[in-house]
Amino acid sequence: MSGVKLVRTKFEGLYILEPTVFGDARGYFMESYNYRELQAHNINVNFVQDNQSKSSRGVLRGLHFQNAPHAQTKLIRVLHGAILDVVLDLRRDQKTFGQTFAKEFSSESNQQLLVPKGFAHGFIVLSESAEILYKTDDYHYPETEGGILYNDPALGLDWRIADHEIIVLDRDKNHPLFENAKFRF
Repeated sequence: MSGVKLVRTKFEGLYILEPTVFGDARGYFMESYNYRELQAHNINVNFVQDNQSKSSRGVLRGLHFQNAPHAQTKLIRVLHGAILDVVLDLRRDQKTFGQTFAKEFSSESNQQLLVPKGFAHGFIVLSESAEILYKTDDYHYPETEGGILYNDPALGLDWRIADHEIIVLDRDKNHPLFENAKFRF
């Protein structure tokens, strides 16, 4: 990624990637993904699928995960707009188990979030609309998907949008609380 800056978080394997952006009067250029560059940082992930979504302000997607044997590492970036991205550590062997990480990402910042296997992931759109692109290192298997209730009081998440303005699928409203969720990594 042409000199990507890797920002560590307190979560093992969860990184913010800041690619170098080259801009001039014509616009800008950046490498959004470079396998060799990640390998130079000892990150060995082989992505096999790209997913893209477009959503309106207040749309909340999550908190989703895929269980083993199809758990996924994701590389998330915002193509247009701004989101609050949230992850929940579901790895029982980590000191950060049960803790959340939330950060605003936008198309203007060009920052990306590398989420390792073992996290539930979700986001809410803060701008009028947003387009998200994310790479995964395994395919989607409906039989291994799971979720955690996005507004579980035990998680204490502030989605930055008033509850009555949040748009959520019934499926996501019916996910279990963290303490009752079934996951394996």
